[in-house]
Amino acid sequence: MAGKSDFSTEGWKTLLESAMMAGIAVTASDPSGLWGTLKESIASARSIVAAAHDSHAAELVRAVAADYETAEGRTVAREGLRAELYGKKPAEIVNRALEVLKEAAALVDAKAPADAASFKTFLQHIAHAVAEAAKEGVFLGFGGVHVSEAEKATLSHIAENLGLPT
Repeated sequence: MAGKSDFSTEGWKTLLESAMMAGIAVTASDPSGLWGTLKESIASARSIVAAAHDSHAAELVRAVAADYETAEGRTVAREGLRAELYGKKPAEIVNRALEVLKEAAALVDAKAPADAASFKTFLQHIAHAVAEAAKEGVFLGFGGVHVSEAEKATLSHIAENLGLPT
């Protein structure tokens, strides 16, 4: 089973970024306003934290998630995201996030084939948790849908880029 030592510094950064990019792609596909974005961010963080402590999760999934519990891991992820996304419009953010997810999928396929399916499913789980975290299209607390059409399309693109069924 794979861990941090099986990847280059740049490769590990890609894996750390991918965990956040899975949620960011969904959020940017259909921005939900302040409260919706906050709920979606919390859903992403909860998914990552839960994976760090899930004894049934693959070793690579636990290692990436656990690295978010360290100051170094959070700094690498934060600086990487800033470099990747600063100044971009939502559509550009979605596209870049999808590219990072595709890069991460190729990386785990090559370096950690035994953990690849679990890691990709972990990323897909984060995306689904974010999509379901806040209603879209709500006006004064009424109406809205749990997962918008734009989010559904992004979830489909995420699955495609990860090589998973939609």
